[in-house]
Amino acid sequence: MREEIDLIAVDDGVEVYLEDTGPPDAPAIVVLHGGPGGSSYALREGLEEYLEDFRVLYLDQRGGGRSPALPEEPRLFTIDALMNDLAHLRDHLGLDTWVLLGHGFGGLLALEYARRFPEATGQLLLINPWINFPWLATQLYRASLGLRGIADQDVEVELPQDGARLLQEAFAHVEPKAAFDKLMFPSLHGRMEYEWMVEGSTVVGADTPGRMFVLNGLWRLDYTPFLLEVRTPTTVLLGSLDASSYPEAQTITDLVGGRLELIEGAGHYPWIDQPYAFAEALENALHNAG
Repeated sequence: MREEIDLIAVDDGVEVYLEDTGPPDAPAIVVLHGGPGGSSYALREGLEEYLEDFRVLYLDQRGGGRSPALPEEPRLFTIDALMNDLAHLRDHLGLDTWVLLGHGFGGLLALEYARRFPEATGQLLLINPWINFPWLATQLYRASLGLRGIADQDVEVELPQDGARLLQEAFAHVEPKAAFDKLMFPSLHGRMEYEWMVEGSTVVGADTPGRMFVLNGLWRLDYTPFLLEVRTPTTVLLGSLDASSYPEAQTITDLVGGRLELIEGAGHYPWIDQPYAFAEALENALHNAG
């Protein structure tokens, strides 16, 4: 299979890591990983076999994964900056349009790109997207209660305007990874399989993007009102056991008018938990992307 790996200059002093794979004349899909500050490695490992008929662009977003590290400056880590990176990348590749596949935080980026550049966006494929960060903060807080043996129904939690304060309280008692794991993985087997895969990648990205996005107010962002401005055909693949996304992400298809593929028994990485159901759901979505 064709594979070209490169660092692409997208801004003054900013380069991003890109794996350009598959038939060069096939419809292009750019894969947007979660985080902020993650890597596309796990997504390529999980999705590559399903996307072999497409030209797939596995991008590590600025400052994360295998992209060069950047200074700890909040101005470098904004939604605007990431949109600018995608616009420069598409121009660099000479693509008129592409499909955006976003996972977790990457789903938010895919939606915002489609809102700003509808003429360049052929379709959106969103896997367990994160769109309401105050809501996600309450989920993480409830997860922290469960890890401490406290029944969350005994504690009243109001949706905050700024989720960062609720996270501070949650993470004062439990490790952030433990709270996220409780939301995203419905089984110990799924979590261990994901960690085995990631540990084998030797990709150790900086945590700078995540910390800078916190300073920039990410946990105050509820993207729901902006969904009304997205006109791109959209499919949401949603694991019914991913408490970091379900049921909140159903709002996307309610407001955009897209298609929902609910994958029963799956968590944040549905290709691990329910590979056959995920394959069928993704094939249904890709049918419109080819």
